[in-house]
Formats: sequence, C-alpha cells, structure tokens
Amino acid sequence: MGHYTGKWLVPDLAMVGAAVTLLFALFLFDGGEKLFRDSDTGWHIRTGETILATGVLPRSDPYSWTQAGKAWVAWEWGADVLMGAVHREHGVTGVALLYLMAIAACTWLWFRLHWIAGGDFLIACAMASPMLSTVNIHWLARPHVFGWVFLLAWISVAERSPRRFLWWHALAAAAGSALWANMHASFFLLPLTCLLYAAGHLLRRAVWKADPSHGSPEKWFAGIALFAGVGSLLNPYGWRLHFHVWEYLRGVELLARIGEFQSFNFHSEGAFQILLCLALAGMGAVLALSQGKVAQFLLMAGLAATGLRSARGLPLVALLALPLANGALTQALASAQGLRPGLRRRLDQFLQYSGNLRRLEMGFRGYAAAPALLVLAFVVLHAPAMRARTGFPADQFPVQAAAAVERLPAGARILHPDKFGGYLIYRFSGQRKVFFDGRSDLYGLEFMKRYIRLVQVRPGWEEHIRYYGFTHALLPNDYSLAGVLEARGWKKLHKDSTAILLGAPEDP
Repeated sequence: MGHYTGKWLVPDLAMVGAAVTLLFALFLFDGGEKLFRDSDTGWHIRTGETILATGVLPRSDPYSWTQAGKAWVAWEWGADVLMGAVHREHGVTGVALLYLMAIAACTWLWFRLHWIAGGDFLIACAMASPMLSTVNIHWLARPHVFGWVFLLAWISVAERSPRRFLWWHALAAAAGSALWANMHASFFLLPLTCLLYAAGHLLRRAVWKADPSHGSPEKWFAGIALFAGVGSLLNPYGWRLHFHVWEYLRGVELLARIGEFQSFNFHSEGAFQILLCLALAGMGAVLALSQGKVAQFLLMAGLAATGLRSARGLPLVALLALPLANGALTQALASAQGLRPGLRRRLDQFLQYSGNLRRLEMGFRGYAAAPALLVLAFVVLHAPAMRARTGFPADQFPVQAAAAVERLPAGARILHPDKFGGYLIYRFSGQRKVFFDGRSDLYGLEFMKRYIRLVQVRPGWEEHIRYYGFTHALLPNDYSLAGVLEARGWKKLHKDSTAILLGAPEDP
C-alpha cells in the first residue's frame, strides 16, 4: 500500500519536467501574453463560440468583407469548440491555462518517449534545454499544440509496435485518427509515419538479417495506416478535408509568403540551442542507421530536413527526434569498441550511474502532481497581476485603438495587416468585418500578392486602394504605408504607441 501511494505521490522525471515546463512557460516565458502573440487565436475562439451557440459549422466565411460568402473549411473546428467553451467560462485566462497544460503534457510525453526509445537518464536531462528553447518558438494558443500531443502519443506507440495486428488496434487507430482529424490538420502525419515505419522495417529486412522474434512489424504499421486513413474520414467534410489540406500544402508559392513556413533565422538570438537540436537529430539519424534502425533514421532525417526548410518544423525535431537520438546515442556509447581503457571505464561509470538514477525513479509516477499543477496554474493565472497581463499584448495589437475603431460606421472598410485581423475578429466577436486575417488557405495566393504589394507600397498599390474602396486604415506605426497615406491626405483619427488609425480623404 505504501509503495502504491508513493508511486502516485512521488513524481518521476517526466512529471518533474512537466512541472518545470509549466513554471518556465508561466514566469520566464511570460505565457500569459506570449501565448497570444498570434492573432489567429482570436478567430479560433470566436469560431468555437459560434459553433457552440448555433450547433452548426460555418460553411462560408463569416468574418471578412473581402471573402464574404466564399466557402471556408473550418478544419480545426474541434479545437475551436474546446477553446470557445473554455473562453465562455474563464475568458483568455482559461484559454491560456488550457494551452499551458497541453504544453506541459508534451514535456511529460517527451520524457516517456526517451525511455521507450532506450534513452539515457542524464542525456535526456541535458537534452531538455535545447528542446524547450526550440519548441517555445511556436508556443501559441493555437490548435497545433494539440497536434504535438497526438504525435508524441502516436510515436510512443509506434516505438512499441506489437508483433501482430489485433482488432482493437484497428479500432484505436481509427478512433484516434478521427479525433485528430477534427482537432488539427496535422492528422495526415499518423498514416504518413505509419507508412514510413513500414518502409523502414521492409528496408531493414532487405539489408540486415531478419530476427524471427521481431515478427513482421511492417504488416502492423500497414494495418494501422489503413485504419487511420479510414478513421480520418470521420469529419464533417469527409474526403474533402484531405483534398483541402493537400491543396494548401502543395501551394508552394502561397506558403513562401507565410512567415512561419519560412526557414528559421539562425543568426537570431538564442539560435545556438536550436542549432544544437538539429545537430543532435542529425547525429541520432546516422547512429540509428548504423544500428539498423531504418525507420527511426527515416523519421529523424525527414524531421531535420523539414526543420531546416521551415521554422514550423523545428518543434517537431525537438519533440520527436531528440528522444530517438538519445536512444541511438545511448546504444552507441554502450557498445563502442576500441576506446582507451580509461575512457571506456569512465563511460561505463557514467552509464551505470545514469542507469541507476533511471531505475530509482522507475517505481514512481507522481500522477497526483498533475491536478496539483493544474490548480497551481489556475491560481497563478487568476492572480490580479497575472490576469491583467494575460491576453493579446497591447504592444503588438491595436488594443488601445479598438475603442476608436468601435466608433466607426458598421460598414467601414478598414485596411489593416492580417495580424490585426484576427484580433479585430476577437475584439468585436466577428461582428465588424475585417479586410484580412491569418486564414491564408481562404484568402489564397492572388489576394496575398495584392496585399503584399499594397502594404509594401510597391508600384500599383494605389490601384488596390481604389479597388477595395477603403474608408479607413489601421496600421502599425512602423509601416511605411501609414506615412504615405498621411502624405496623401488621410486624416489621423487615433494614434498610440502601437497603431495609427486613419480616415480616407472625402475626395480621394
């Protein structure tokens, strides 16, 4: 009874890591504000609230005057509903709490994946710093965080694939895929990684001698891929969701104009930890291949390549590749031959000591700490000082200018950047229609080209002003367009440290 109680009360490294992540995100990262530094959170919340109020999914754009009536795929409606429900009860504080707990859950799953992959205790601890430094570049109150949770859980299962396929595996794969498909567009990664693992095991069989005790894991992964694919069809859009995601991701020219899909700036402050993360992933991939772990090699190499190409892929490198790299590195250190006796002895002592630490904590889980962490985060976020700082940061969004915008005519056509659009949708509950927001799949490439030409004051920008018939402009103070419009006779209606609101001249 005492051991059972201790198992629940004493936290293991995974639970400690989750607690550290939560505290780091709350205090050092300033999650109350920084989770809301992407305005897409705004329309996600309002979409969820609308679905809860009406009981139906939006089928056409409800937020903009430029795309009014155009078909819109609310492909993350499940996450929107969850965000909307939490927001209705607890406001932005509740939304922050929801995502902070999801982020902490990612760290918990991350450490568990280290042990499943055969990773070393102390190496896992050392990898925690580059992991957090890499993942937090995309810590946002947006549905992709739920995608991280699903992906970590799935790879943990994949690394322990059974020898034969059972009926309940099929049901679990279909159910998990269906839930994922209604929460975030990354659901395709489940069948995709299944096929990758199946290909890896087939390649391994073709190169190395097959171990009869391993069975035929490629058949298991093929079965999971099939049922996961079928399960993903259980969404309000059916196969059209898959087609929509495919069309969006293959639109290279459109994605090239979206910041989060661009390559990360490795000259920026703190980039060393991210470079270290990529280096560890690359080293792990090479070691995994030398050990005959072809599936792990394919996954780590693919993740590293994606991370180099797109900043959005870097968190996946940290969350998935680092634990697998730890497993490959630990095996390489344990089996290294030809080392000097002194080095071999010290290495064995290190591995033994680290292994003893792992065995010591294996008897504990600390599940009771999870509700304690939830209560702690709830109390901290509801403290007056923290609550006042939670939400869309006023130095990035037109929080002060919103009062002036509210006094404008209902049909005002306001020129503003996409980052302001999501905030305006949130601030006015979708009632004031926006020019542009972060739903790039809805607006499309041609609109994006016109928008970029306009805000960068490129040749032809005046034609776009006339085409859209703007009555007002709400722009960041550092936009060149704001100064140009003022010089052309647009009247300043409001200005603060973040944004300026201009009114078009009566006789343009």
